[in-house]
Formats: sequence, C-alpha cells, structure tokens
Amino acid sequence: MKLPRDISGHDLARALRTFGYEITRRRGSHMRLTTRQGGEHHVTVPDHSALRAGTTGAVLGEVAEHFGLAREEAVRRLFG
Repeated sequence: MKLPRDISGHDLARALRTFGYEITRRRGSHMRLTTRQGGEHHVTVPDHSALRAGTTGAVLGEVAEHFGLAREEAVRRLFG
C-alpha cells in the first residue's frame, strides 16, 4: 500500500491513536507522541498542514519497527 499524500501532522497524530499514541508535548511546530503499548516509545511529528512523503514514511517506519511490523502493514492498519 502506498503512503498517503497530503496528510497533515494532526491527521497523522490522530491515526496513530490506533497504536495507542497520544500527544504528550508540543513545542513550536512539532508534537511528541508517546505510547506505552509494547514498551514506552516516542515519535516526533511536525504539526504542518501537509507532511512530505519522506517524513510520513520515516515516522511510520519508526512506529512499525517498535511494534515489529513491516511498514506496509502499519500503513494498512492506519489507513486501510
């Protein structure tokens, strides 16, 4: 499955709730999301109106690695 295009940082943060991520800090134009599922894990997501595909891919890659999934599987679970 292809990465979604023109997704905002806020929309990505909302989608990551599927994996238990919640916004724990905001600083400037970035949000720090934390989950305690599978151990504590943090990711930083820019709060921009449209994320670049590389940024989205990097965040989803970190999430997938934490949960022991392929990136494609994480994308499918989030954006199905």
